[in-house]
Order: sequence, then structure tokens, then C-alpha cells
Amino acid sequence: MKTVLISGASVAGLTVAYWLRRRGYAPTVIERAPGIRPGGHAIDVRGVALGVLERMGLLTEAQRARTQMRGMSMHDSDGNELWRSTEMTFSSGRLDSEDIELLREDLAQLLYRQTLDGVEYLFNDSLVALDQGTHGVNVSFERGRPRTFDLVVGADGLHSKVRQLAFGEERQFIRHLGPHLAVFSTDNFLNLDNWQVWLQDDTASYCVYPVRDNTEIRATLGFVSEPLDYDHRDTERQKSLLAERMSHLGGDTPRLLKAMWTAPDFYFDAMAQIHMDRWSDDRTVLIGDAGYCPSPLSGQGTSLALVGAYVLADELDRADGDHRTALPRYEERLRPFVELNQALATENPGGMASEESIERAKNAISLDS
Repeated sequence: MKTVLISGASVAGLTVAYWLRRRGYAPTVIERAPGIRPGGHAIDVRGVALGVLERMGLLTEAQRARTQMRGMSMHDSDGNELWRSTEMTFSSGRLDSEDIELLREDLAQLLYRQTLDGVEYLFNDSLVALDQGTHGVNVSFERGRPRTFDLVVGADGLHSKVRQLAFGEERQFIRHLGPHLAVFSTDNFLNLDNWQVWLQDDTASYCVYPVRDNTEIRATLGFVSEPLDYDHRDTERQKSLLAERMSHLGGDTPRLLKAMWTAPDFYFDAMAQIHMDRWSDDRTVLIGDAGYCPSPLSGQGTSLALVGAYVLADELDRADGDHRTALPRYEERLRPFVELNQALATENPGGMASEESIERAKNAISLDS
């Protein structure tokens, strides 16, 4: 039985672990966090990605977990309402769509439970070195003993360690899009009732919406700037940056910034994309944000993760495990889908891509091709 190490226990890593196990592999998932990471914003599963969930037997559960927004309102920088809609929200699109918006942590938990049979998990650990040989990849870990795997899959996000070890420094592949966003959860002190609120000016904005039967809110705060130099693990510095750049906004900004300081799941990063000429090197391959992050501005990061994981496992199966045949086929089959979806984030800077572009992008691949 071929062994595969998967770095990252989020949507891409959990999905590829499931499909590789189904196809006779022995997957091991390594994750720096002590468990499946909580928190995060609401994400979308659209188009062909819904078919991946259906084939995993998770579509009905995902539909039950979807958010229940009744609409949204847009406010100016002083907090005055400009307009409202009961037909769509910026985060999910049309409310009558078959697409699913749900919390990232809820989808991750669904995927995790589906992989508990036959998948090994190594939490609280990470990779420090990869040495690709003729018969496998020798992997060194921060905590665990060295091991050898037939394949290594990097599903470890925008700042992928696997990508760094196998392909080089991040600066070669990252393209900054301008916005920097923070996401965190807090009590629903705004008393929102399944309603999404946006506030923005030319340089900064926020979006808040309730979850968990209106008991919590998820807040997304952000500003536009040139790339910033900061430690990705220094959350206190990141909070200070956010407070400095957003203190001029009115509305509920002061209350949200106050809640930010004690949020248990604060996350901050630049909105960026990853562009690479190739996603594989010998026995190492990238999926999801590690290889082709479209940024949350596209609304398609989760769908790319689901579909990319499925296609990789499918091509390995079709090639009877021969990675030299399967990995180039994976790239050839997936790249047009990736390019269309990455373009959604840049088609209309500062706004949403057109409905026509979204519809074309989210279905631009077949699971059976």
C-alpha cells in the first residue's frame, strides 16, 4: 500500500486524505495546530465542488449547516445605511442559489469525521525538511521521528511550508492584491438577526453577520495598503495594525475593534494569490491555496480546494499510482479551472465579479473528464 503524507488539515488536506484512502493509499495528515482549527469566515461551495461533496456523502449535511442570511445592508463610513437587499449578500451571492455558504470550521469538521477510518493524524507537528529520493520522500519533522513516504502533498495554505521546501521562497509565487483582512468571532452584541452588515470607505471596511442561531457574530475587518512587513504569528502586532488603519471609521467600528482584542480565534493576512508554472516536483505536489490560492476575494478558494483534491486523487487512481504520469495530468486537467477562478478576484477590483463570470468559472471542469 502506497503511503502519502499530507501537510495541512483543512479543506484541501482532509478531502484528498478521504479520496486517497478510498483509492487504496495509506494517508498521514500532519497539522501544526492541536486539532482541526476552529474559527474562520463563512465560505462558499459552488458549482462542480458540490458534486465532490455529494460523492463523499456530505452534501445533505453541508446543506443543513448552511448560513441563514435574510439579506444585507451597506453603510457609509459614518454608519449611515445606503441600501439593503433581501435577494443577495456580498459573501454568498444570490440567496436563492443552489450554492452553499457555511462556516469553514463546520465544513472542516464534516470532512474530518469522514476521514477517521484509515487516516493517520499527527497534530501539533510540522515538516522541517524534505529529501526526495528514487524510492520515496524522506521527511523530517519538528517533533516526530523521520519517516519515508511514497508521496508528499502540500495542502498547507497560502504560506505553505511544503511549497517552500520543494519549490523555493514564497516571494517567487505570491501576488498581493491590496486588501489585508482579519476575521474573528465574538458575542452577538449587535443583536443581528440573520442579517449581514457592511460598512466601507475608500481605504477600509468591515462585514459582520450572525452565526450559531444568532448567538455569535463573525467579523471581517480590512484595509487596503501596499504589502506590509510583519510576523505572521505575531497576532498582537496584527491587531495593532488593524486598529491603526480602521480607527477613522464610524458605525460599529469602535465596538468591533474592542472585541477584536479578546477574540479567541483572530486571523489576519494579506489578500494574495499564488501563481506557479508547475504544482509538482517529482514525488511532491501542491493542492488548494498552497499551489493556486485565488484569495477569499474570488469566493472560490474552498471550491478549488475540494475539486483540486478530487482531481489529484482521481488521476493517481487512473495512473495506477504512477506519480510520473498522474501529476502532469492533474495539472493539465485542473489549470484552466484554476485560471478562471483566480480571475474572479481581479475582474472588478473593489467589487464583485459578474454573475456570468462566476457561473462560467465555478463549472469549468468535469469530475469525470
